[in-house]
Amino acid sequence: MIKLIASDLDGTLLHGGEQSLSPRVLDLVHRLTERGVRFIAASGRQYDNERRLFQGIENDISYIAENGALCVHNGEVIFRSLLSEDLIRRIIAEIRKAPDFDILLSRENCSVIGGHNPAFVNHICNVMGNTTEIVDDIAKAKGPFIKIAVCNLTDSQQVILEYLKHLTDLFSPEIRAVTSGNIWIDFIPPNVNKGTALQTFLDYFHISAEECISMGDQYNDIEMLETAGTSYAVSGSAPGVSDHASHTTAFAEDVLEEVLRTME
Repeated sequence: MIKLIASDLDGTLLHGGEQSLSPRVLDLVHRLTERGVRFIAASGRQYDNERRLFQGIENDISYIAENGALCVHNGEVIFRSLLSEDLIRRIIAEIRKAPDFDILLSRENCSVIGGHNPAFVNHICNVMGNTTEIVDDIAKAKGPFIKIAVCNLTDSQQVILEYLKHLTDLFSPEIRAVTSGNIWIDFIPPNVNKGTALQTFLDYFHISAEECISMGDQYNDIEMLETAGTSYAVSGSAPGVSDHASHTTAFAEDVLEEVLRTME
């Protein structure tokens, strides 16, 4: 019997760059939690942003935020991971050499960005709706920080993937760079990811992997797909991601619906 479902958001429950969940998704999650199934929103997004997406049922679910650096249940932080300031400064110095890439730093309660690119500021503040602090010099921003990410709003996916390889060559194994959605590269500490976060919740709730489903579409979802006893890569997943899932599905919503059917 399935007792817990963990799902990625962008590209999995959010389609085509959408910034709000469909009424169907919200209804399915609500019906699942009413029947005792725990639901975890698992994203590279900030915690506040995730909660807003689930407005109306935001207190009925749990959250993996910032790619596993923050785990929250009932408003209580049950896990957090912090990045070293020295590593953050070195990453910022490197990214500044690539003017088409913008930097976002994540504190536990807000995002921190520079204000030099109006399109990026608009994307973070108005499109994504992040709780945001805008600073003159991001290299001087005060932490502690739980994540650093870079965004490219203009170039092709191929350009982003080539830059991902460059960052990996520079900073691995100290920290791992992975795609998160189609325009983001997130930096993840070697032992922190959505999979370790999911395991934290499984231990917290005393639920086995066999009683868990996970769903995702990007490289930052791989460990989460491998942790659950049953996992789904959605159509359009990044190349190779489906190799780490036990199943594929056209739409994550169909999986939620099928779980509900088995409970009727």
